[in-house]
Amino acid sequence: MSDNNQLILGWREWIALPQLGIPAVKAKIDTGARTSALHAFAIRREARAEGSDWVSFGVHPLQRNDSLVRRCHAPLVDVRQVTDSGGHKEERYFILTTFVIGSVQREIEITLADRNNMLFRMLLGRTAMIPDICVDPAQSFLCGRVSAKEHYDDDVSGVRT
Repeated sequence: MSDNNQLILGWREWIALPQLGIPAVKAKIDTGARTSALHAFAIRREARAEGSDWVSFGVHPLQRNDSLVRRCHAPLVDVRQVTDSGGHKEERYFILTTFVIGSVQREIEITLADRNNMLFRMLLGRTAMIPDICVDPAQSFLCGRVSAKEHYDDDVSGVRT
């Protein structure tokens, strides 16, 4: 934390999404993106008995490791049109979940997107950073590095963190 109680992040950090069962995912801290995005595949919308809509989806939480899969479930918050960095528009599912980074823990909206061709499995967008997170683009991992082997029981051999 800085002197004014703001957490300073580097341009990439490890983030936890405990409600989704994801203890660590490397994220690009992206002030150019309004919304946070998580790599998801096999996304299915499900109607629950009590009338609420949920989504189930798979996540490959580690870069360069498609064998490690976390199956996740979350209440569906909304379906919205999103414009990606290339200017392409698509409908995406939005969920609300808790994220943890450094001393900050709070609920944020995350859109589910196919990020399989992207280096980072997650983007932390600027709305998740308000009001107490700042970014130093010259730094990385200011909240610490993570060993994937410490967080995932599955085979993570050969994966660089």
